[in-house]
Amino acid sequence: MTSTTAETAIATGTTSEVELLIGGMTCASCAARVERKLNRMEGVSATVNFATEKAKIAFGEGVLVADLIATVEKTGYTAEEPAPPEPEPVAAPKTPEQDPELGALRHRLLVSALLAAPVVLLAMVPALQFDNWQWLSLTLAAPVVVWGGAPFHRAAWTNARHGAATMDTLVSVGTLAAFGWSLWALFFGDAGMPGMHDAFRLTVSRMDGASTVYLEVAAGVVALILLGRYLEARSKRRAGAALKALMELGAKDVAVLRDGREIRVPVSSLAVGDRFVVRPGEKIATDGTVTEGVSAVDASMLTGESVPVDVAPGDRVTGATVNAGGRLVVEATRVGADTQLARMAKLVEDAQNGKAEVQRLADRISAVFVPVVILVALGTFGVWLGVTGDTAAAFTAAVAVLIIACPCALGLATPTALMVGTGRGAQLGILIKGPEVLESTRRVDTVVLDKTGTVTTGRMTLQQVYVADGEDEKELLRLAGALEHASEHPVARAVAAGAEERAGRLPRVEHFENVPGRGVRGRVDGREVAVGRLFDELPQELARAARESEQEGRTAVVAGWDGQARGILAVADAVKESSAEAVRELRALGLRPVLLTGDNRTVAEAVARTVGIDSGDVFAEVLPEDKVDVVRRLQREGRTVAMVGDGVNDAAALATADLGLAMGTGTDAAIEAGDLTLVRGDLRVAADAIRLSRRTLATIKGNLVWAFGYNVAALPLAAAGLLNPMIAGAAMAFSSVFVVTNSLRLRRFR
Repeated sequence: MTSTTAETAIATGTTSEVELLIGGMTCASCAARVERKLNRMEGVSATVNFATEKAKIAFGEGVLVADLIATVEKTGYTAEEPAPPEPEPVAAPKTPEQDPELGALRHRLLVSALLAAPVVLLAMVPALQFDNWQWLSLTLAAPVVVWGGAPFHRAAWTNARHGAATMDTLVSVGTLAAFGWSLWALFFGDAGMPGMHDAFRLTVSRMDGASTVYLEVAAGVVALILLGRYLEARSKRRAGAALKALMELGAKDVAVLRDGREIRVPVSSLAVGDRFVVRPGEKIATDGTVTEGVSAVDASMLTGESVPVDVAPGDRVTGATVNAGGRLVVEATRVGADTQLARMAKLVEDAQNGKAEVQRLADRISAVFVPVVILVALGTFGVWLGVTGDTAAAFTAAVAVLIIACPCALGLATPTALMVGTGRGAQLGILIKGPEVLESTRRVDTVVLDKTGTVTTGRMTLQQVYVADGEDEKELLRLAGALEHASEHPVARAVAAGAEERAGRLPRVEHFENVPGRGVRGRVDGREVAVGRLFDELPQELARAARESEQEGRTAVVAGWDGQARGILAVADAVKESSAEAVRELRALGLRPVLLTGDNRTVAEAVARTVGIDSGDVFAEVLPEDKVDVVRRLQREGRTVAMVGDGVNDAAALATADLGLAMGTGTDAAIEAGDLTLVRGDLRVAADAIRLSRRTLATIKGNLVWAFGYNVAALPLAAAGLLNPMIAGAAMAFSSVFVVTNSLRLRRFR
């Protein structure tokens, strides 16, 4: 919505909505601050999503979009309305290597790490300290603290101007204090003298301050926190491409009929009422009505219907579906934002923005922790100065407090566990999108399984052959398969492939004819063969076989020759061999499996029986919009829902569910909308994914408990002068090593 539109709506006294892009947020607490400020405005209701960097705002009369932007800017961040969509095709999402912002962060991390490593080694290993080593350390540490730590210093300054403190504040204050004290000790104290060696002492003493430098702490903290930021940024960059993948499914251009001639134009140029041509294999450009031609349309990517639908003049077709048969002429009835594909994209966007955001525990802790640490450091300085009268000793103790509290372990707790967990997951065919998705895995109690492509293969195959009395099955397959081989219909392709596999090489067909809506016929080996609904009567045993096949959810295809039906070919979307075992494993995890599909109820219940899902847990004939409603209905019943799917029709439901698991063999839209991706396309991996996610979450929480507990225990020791800054730096480093080592245990996950 543009500002003009919003202001018009306000003038009429209606409630308006606007979406703003928020810039400058570095953590979830930033999003919470922006949200709080916006919600304090009269007549405004806002939600701010840190992951998507967007604010969705509803506002009433008397509020302008400019007021909303001004409020965000006063809070210390930037805000702007999204640019209108370009008529050209949407570009593919950038890879980490192509993302300039992520590339700049990576460059900053690498340079800082290379410069900080020798500084840390020189300080922590006294045997390496040569004459004037401290000046080399200063030369190497200065660019790390000033340039490498610039993002933290800028964020801390912005927060300070608005009366707030975050993790950036503690990083900036700690590193600048350590660096500033080191400069004082080098230039005005004894630390700059040739031959100076940094002795290793456990406690603060009166003469420690002027002869001790803390450059390794200043440089090491910056490098480690940059590492954590980079790992988090990489995860976040991959999280927002669902809408792009969804919109890229549509056709890019279309052959429009103008004055009887076909003219190729961009899809964005289509208007309601335009007539356009769709050839076999092409995507239908937009929603419309068939005016000429008959064909089969593969709508599985949008509707979940596994069997292509026959269409003829007067039938409706949907944009982004594929014409699998003959040439069609379609009249456009909906274009642009009104199409089913565009509405599905809006569903995904709303589901993503409306998801309950998992607050990062480290940022929640820092909201209270950071101001407390700063107060403790100031109090330590005052108490020591009052008791001892020694400014150097007082400042040394205060610096020890700041350094021991530097949140290296807090910053590394999530990204290191996530990095190891995702690496192990990739080996097992599981991709975890980011730390935000993990918390819900612990609470999930219901798993919704899409049928087509998830529980089943998503491909039509020949399942069963029934022959009339006295007929030969191999002969039936040869003749019917040969005829179907000449057809482009997906059911015909399944029959032909099955016949060739069971009966060998197929003969040639003469005088092939496609009878629209009924089947095909032709001459094979001197016989007039027909396949489809071209027989007036069926023998009793074949009629019974057809009924049984349809009751089991299969499509019954009648085949025969010389005017007489000779057999039934049962075709269906085959259930994956691993699906039944996967359902058992999910039940063993305490999950209740639910089957969800756009297919008819007969097919759905047959599949459910095969894999062991109760008939009461089957939702059939469900449209894409209804899939979201089913997930929400289960959530309203108090269930925490995981959704497993692979099609575009599942993308919105995947985003709405508490946990979305996308099959990697499915569409890009489903994969991007899901929280976890199962690369192998094997449903059994879903149970492994939930297990691994729960283990990773437990590791993250263990890391955070350790990191925070270490700070709580060490702060009183530092304030009491029992830890000098060097010991504080070593303890801080040990805390980080512990967190990383604990995370590495995930590599042993089976």
